[in-house]
Amino acid sequence: MVDAVVDWFAVEGRDLPWRHEGVSAWAILVSEVMLQQTPVVRVLPRWQEWMERWPSPAALADAPTAEVLRCWDRLGYPRRALRLQECARAIVREHGGEVPRGEEALRALPGIGEYTAAAVTAFAHRGRAVVVDTNIRRVLARSVRGRALPDRSYSAAERGLATRSLPGQRERSVAWNAAVMELGALVCTARSPRCAHCPLADNGCAWFAAGRPAPVEDTRRRQAFEGTDRQMRGRIMALLRRDGTATAEQLLALDEEDAPRVHRCTASLVSDGLAVPEGEGLRLP
Repeated sequence: MVDAVVDWFAVEGRDLPWRHEGVSAWAILVSEVMLQQTPVVRVLPRWQEWMERWPSPAALADAPTAEVLRCWDRLGYPRRALRLQECARAIVREHGGEVPRGEEALRALPGIGEYTAAAVTAFAHRGRAVVVDTNIRRVLARSVRGRALPDRSYSAAERGLATRSLPGQRERSVAWNAAVMELGALVCTARSPRCAHCPLADNGCAWFAAGRPAPVEDTRRRQAFEGTDRQMRGRIMALLRRDGTATAEQLLALDEEDAPRVHRCTASLVSDGLAVPEGEGLRLP
C-alpha cells in the first residue's frame, strides 16, 4: 500500500512551491495554516504574496496588523491571520526567530494544533510524525476500513489506524504523509472519487473491493452560507480591507433589513480582535 501510493505521488503529485527543496520551515508553517479548510487554488497567490512581504517570523512579527489582515484577503477565517502573527512573535521571542523542532514545542505556539505541529515536523523538519487531515482520514477509511467516509469526528480508532499505517523509517514516513494526503485531495475525493485512477484500486482497497458501498448513515450536510453571520462578517471585513474604516451607515447598508445581525457581527469582530471601534463605526486594528 505504501509503495503504491508513494510511487503514484512521484508521478502525479502537484508542483507546489512550499514543496520545493530549500523552502524554509516558516514558509511551510504558513502554508499549512493557510490551507486549513481552504483549497490550494485560493491559497497559492496569497501564500506567494505573504512570503514576499514577510519571509521570516521576525518580518511578520513587526508588520502592522491592518496590513496582515489586508494581505489575508478572502482566505476566510481571518482569525488565522491574527494567530499566525501571534505565532511569529512567539517564535521571535522564545526561539530566536527560528521555527522550533518537535511537536511539543510547536504545539506550544499560538494557533498551532495537533495537525499543524505534525505537518511541520514531517514536511519542514523531515521528522517522523502522524499527519492526519481530512484527506488522509478518508483514504484510510476506504482503503483499510472499507467505509465510504471516515467517522464524523477524529476517533481513537482512526488515530490508531493512522499510527499503525505510518512507515517506521523516517524518510519513508515523510513520503507517505505527503503522498496519501495528495491522493485524498486529487483522487480519493469525498464526492466523486476517481477509483479508475487510484493506485490502491488494485492494491487492496477494501472499499473498492466491496463494490464502493454507500455510507451507513449519510447525514452530513454543508451548512448554508447565504444569510449566515459568517457571511456578514466576511462582508464587513471586505469593506474594512478596502477602506481601512467603515462608518455606521456603511455597515448598516450591508443588510438594511436586519440591523441586529450587523450589530452582532460587528461586536463579534471587535471581540475577536479583527476590528476596533471608531466612533459608531469600525477600523482595522
